Amino acid sequence: MDSIPDDSKSKYVFLGKSGLRVSNLCLGTMTFGEPAIPGWPGQLDEAGSHALINRYVEWGGNFIDTANIYGRGKSETIVGSWLAKQERDRFVVATKVRGTMDSTNPNAVGLSRRHIIDSVEQSLRRLQTDYVDLLQIHNWDDATPLEETLLTLNDLVRCGKVRYLGASNLVGWQLQKIIEVSKHMGLSNFISLQQQYSLVSRESEMDPFVVCQLNGLGVLPWSPLKGGLLTGKIERGQRPEGGRLGWCTKDETLNMESLPAWSAIDKDSYWTTLDVAQKIATSRGKSVAQVSLRWLLQKSVVSSVIIGATKMHQLDDNMGAANGWTLTEDEMKQLDDASTFDVPYPYKMAIGMARSRQNPWHPAGWL
Repeated sequence: MDSIPDDSKSKYVFLGKSGLRVSNLCLGTMTFGEPAIPGWPGQLDEAGSHALINRYVEWGGNFIDTANIYGRGKSETIVGSWLAKQERDRFVVATKVRGTMDSTNPNAVGLSRRHIIDSVEQSLRRLQTDYVDLLQIHNWDDATPLEETLLTLNDLVRCGKVRYLGASNLVGWQLQKIIEVSKHMGLSNFISLQQQYSLVSRESEMDPFVVCQLNGLGVLPWSPLKGGLLTGKIERGQRPEGGRLGWCTKDETLNMESLPAWSAIDKDSYWTTLDVAQKIATSRGKSVAQVSLRWLLQKSVVSSVIIGATKMHQLDDNMGAANGWTLTEDEMKQLDDASTFDVPYPYKMAIGMARSRQNPWHPAGWL
């Protein structure tokens, strides 16, 4: 494989307002081991996963994201067998807790004290490490008092098993409540929000990202290429046949955020956005994927973008967005304008009124 010039390698950025520095592209590991959903194609075995991580490290990457629920622990196990051979303190490892780990055990789900502690202990064993750098709640849990969840997470930070806290897939009021309750109780701050974010999925700009911007949380976009849509491999009206996108679009009942049905993808607004991204990519000698990732990297609220790959050439192409070039202000505006989405009430009214009355000494936070 080609060597990588230093000026093309990943930049290191602060994760939110914390002192933790991570590479601006994070390696997501949902493709490692068994598929999250039976039949999902493109999973990597241990050897293939390790080779991918090694190449990612050659690109300067130091940030690896997994979750206990990925392959019911198989992803963490594969990351752990690789991590055991490395200098542990050179890497930032993130995992998550909340999902169902055993359908026969009513306590093996959620954000209760019991499940969080059990899950972290098991994650540490699978990852073959004494601590997790970033523990993220994978979603909200209505069944558990927030105070119970936050006190448990704080205890894990205090005893050194977890270094930093983050969240994933939250709406704005949930994230703000976490911030306020943590502050009121004198508990560890959350430093990040992992959220779906791309040129065709910008809805979180309306609320969750405003909370992040006003409170210093770094955003970690997942599905930045919308399952392959933003790679430019398919054209308007051309239903994908192969790969993950082709597999998941065959079944309309699988219309999940990470597994979009064709009816959720085949939209004029998406194709218009892709046309603009393709035009910019052609003029700059870059791929559509690189332009799509670069757009995210230049958003002020974003710390690091989570990429996933099953082939080495995909990883190399994605990592080519990390450094050495930027989109111009005009190119960013073209992409912003093309990917504009319908903003419902009351957000449209609130954003419009905020933008008409700006005070530089008191930023409103709207993106």
